[in-house]
Amino acid sequence: MKALEKISNFVGSTFAIWVLLFAIIAFFFPSGFTWIAPYIAPLLGIVMFGMGLTLSPGDFKEVFKRPKEVALGVGAQFVIMPLVAFALVTIFPVPPEVAVGIILVGSCPGGTASNVMTYLAKGDTALSVAITAVSTLLAPVVTPALMLLFASQWLPVSAGDLFMSIVKIVLVPIILGLVVKYFFGQKIEAGVKALPLVSVVAIVAIVAAVVGVNQENIAETGVLIFTLVMLHNLFGFLFGYLAGKLFNVGAAQKRAISIEVGMQNSGLGASLAALHFNPVAAVPSAIFSVWHNLSGPLMATIFRRQQEKELANQEKTFRA
Repeated sequence: MKALEKISNFVGSTFAIWVLLFAIIAFFFPSGFTWIAPYIAPLLGIVMFGMGLTLSPGDFKEVFKRPKEVALGVGAQFVIMPLVAFALVTIFPVPPEVAVGIILVGSCPGGTASNVMTYLAKGDTALSVAITAVSTLLAPVVTPALMLLFASQWLPVSAGDLFMSIVKIVLVPIILGLVVKYFFGQKIEAGVKALPLVSVVAIVAIVAAVVGVNQENIAETGVLIFTLVMLHNLFGFLFGYLAGKLFNVGAAQKRAISIEVGMQNSGLGASLAALHFNPVAAVPSAIFSVWHNLSGPLMATIFRRQQEKELANQEKTFRA
């Protein structure tokens, strides 16, 4: 079991590499991954079940301990990213399917990878986990509402169908994970240690499937979509940090909110796009998944160095 745990930790720590590698392989050999497409929703359900297994009452206690900071993070998540997405697809001429796909990934809750990046950035990890948990639980209502508001001018949006899908592939698996953990706590601890491996395999499979199915579309419009996704992500980091600054939260909290806002649950975006819109609408989520797993570690490094510099300056001031 220790060997499996080591493999799981290694795969989890090199997540970005695997996503990028299999996205490239799927682009050049699409037929090897298109068969996964019908299983995208169940794969995300497995990831969400794993999230439920890792949540604890302490994660939700943060909501009551620091309601202002959690509300700020969740509010920034669901305000900044949809607005930035809407602005980008309004400014740049993109096909309707792409516009909807970018708005969709912007309307999703934060991804669990943000918690790891916040930890690496020396940010407030407990706050990051609380924001992810709350935004995910709110997603069945908030994400369809945002899609109806921002995306319906490009393609028809059924808020009710989106609501049901998010309940099935996000809320139900998380609740099942919480229930299983409550009743079988210590008995499943060994299995929980393998979750990074399971989650990475599932997300990599989702990205590879979307890339494989849309290989031709990516070849035609991939550069434009990648540019928009990159801008979307970077503006999320920037405006998330500025939101923390505006409301005068601490340095560690600003880092947490910045990363939480910038990193989306792109797996959910890809799943919803595949279920409810044109397959092309899933491409922005797939590219987002590749890109934010590269930009996230970069931002974590920048923030960590920023903190080290601040501590060094404080030490010099103290000595003086």
